[in-house]
Order: sequence, then C-alpha cells, then structure tokens
Amino acid sequence: MQVLFESRDPQGAQWREVAVRRLRFVLRRLAWLVPRARVQLSDVNGPRGGVDKQCRVELKTASAGTVVVTAMARDWHAALDTALARSARTLVRAWRRGHLPQRPPRAAFER
Repeated sequence: MQVLFESRDPQGAQWREVAVRRLRFVLRRLAWLVPRARVQLSDVNGPRGGVDKQCRVELKTASAGTVVVTAMARDWHAALDTALARSARTLVRAWRRGHLPQRPPRAAFER
C-alpha cells in the first residue's frame, strides 16, 4: 500500500511517521483492498487553539472508488485515531455489503 502524507502545519509535519505507522497498523488486514492512501493533517484556525486539528484520510479502492473520512479534534493524536477508526469501519462495511471484491484465494500447498 502506498501512503501519501500532507501537512502544511509545522507541528503536523512532525506527525508523518506516526500517521503512516498508525495507518498501516489499522489497515493491516484490509491492505489488499487499498492500493493507495492519503493522510492530510491541517490546523483549521491556526495558532488560536480550540478544536481545530483536522485529519482527512482518503482510501482509494479498485472497485468501490474513494473513501474519504474527516475528523476534527483538540489534538493531532485524537483526530488521527478518530479518522482512521472511521475509515476502517467504512471499508469493512463496504466489503461486507459486497461493494468490494472478495479476498483473493491463497495458493494451494504443492508437494
């Protein structure tokens, strides 16, 4: 899975490795459905504070199109975790409904 990370905020850019690692962990069993993912961190109203940290996760799937989830919170960690949890739930829901292909069969053991 290819992961793209974007952030214009200097504090958000420090979260690059954490965001990529958390995304790979959350989608570890669904990675075969998602060839490309994008994580965007932004500070909506700048240094004024408040609930303004926004995390946007875009998951591009082959058959279901693009799943986009946005979460806002007081800090980067909460926004990231909320967006990742929502995106995983949405992906599983689409897969169960049949909008996504079944998992490819594993190769049979040959002697």
